[in-house]
Amino acid sequence: MATPTLEQRARQALDAVLDPELDEPITDLGFVRSVEADLGGGLTVHLRLPTSFCSPNFAYLMASDAKDVLTALPDAGPVTVLLDDHHDSDLINRGLAADAGYRGTFGAEAEESLEGLRLVFRRKAHAAAMERALTALLREHPALTEEKLHAVVLGDLPDTAATRALLRRREALGLGTAPSEPVLVDDHGRSFPPGEVPLRLRYARAIRISIDGNAHFCRGLLRTRYPQSAADQSPRGTDPRPPTLPREKAS
Repeated sequence: MATPTLEQRARQALDAVLDPELDEPITDLGFVRSVEADLGGGLTVHLRLPTSFCSPNFAYLMASDAKDVLTALPDAGPVTVLLDDHHDSDLINRGLAADAGYRGTFGAEAEESLEGLRLVFRRKAHAAAMERALTALLREHPALTEEKLHAVVLGDLPDTAATRALLRRREALGLGTAPSEPVLVDDHGRSFPPGEVPLRLRYARAIRISIDGNAHFCRGLLRTRYPQSAADQSPRGTDPRPPTLPREKAS
């Protein structure tokens, strides 16, 4: 088997960089415009986003994470990550080149820390992953009701992509991943009494639907802005649908 080139290893490393709001790899979303390696091992990566006015916070986070994973590659030389066609491209690219950090790049405009921003979206990603896993379990076991989900532990979940994604999201938040841990928990790992479970599940479902809707919208915007990006987007997995939900009343 041929040894992967530096460019191939760089693209694989970028799989670990997630859009914080959409909770998907930037490689799957088509946000990686190009990856080039020079003879000295230097890497230059161009990123593109669905619009020129995507949140500068999110744009910086993705570009910064991309630089971090590429810099960590063995034998990689200098790494340059460039964000194209964004209203803050110049500012973000200068900050990345100087390793100025989030606050050093945005100055007084950086009202919250980058880690605080990560935490907000890690919590949302966990809620969505939790809902996906539990909804799949409800579909698999029709006799299982929402009220009984308070007793479901991680060991009850099948070994599926949804379960593995949930375990990764829990680990990112510092939550327990032992088989005896309850599945339906809050951001701090606390479980809910049976009476609260349906409400909590619906709240998590709303978060998941919002994430999925935004992801679908952003993928379409990127293809509209950069028609050639369609070839770089990976198909999205099919999320489990709620087994039975009452029809919502029109507002």
